[in-house]
Amino acid sequence: MARVKTGVVRRRRHKKVLKLARGFYSGRRKHFRKAKEQLERSLVYAYRDRRRKK
Repeated sequence: MARVKTGVVRRRRHKKVLKLARGFYSGRRKHFRKAKEQLERSLVYAYRDRRRKK
């Protein structure tokens, strides 16, 4: 059997992250790694502040 590469999966993952990172500043919306790191932080803050709002 041929070796399966991650091409399609990777593109899907990157698109998902970059779509969620729209509106972030500068490289944080354009570069996958920076966007991913910032997105993780953003989701943590969002979760925390939803609890805080109550």
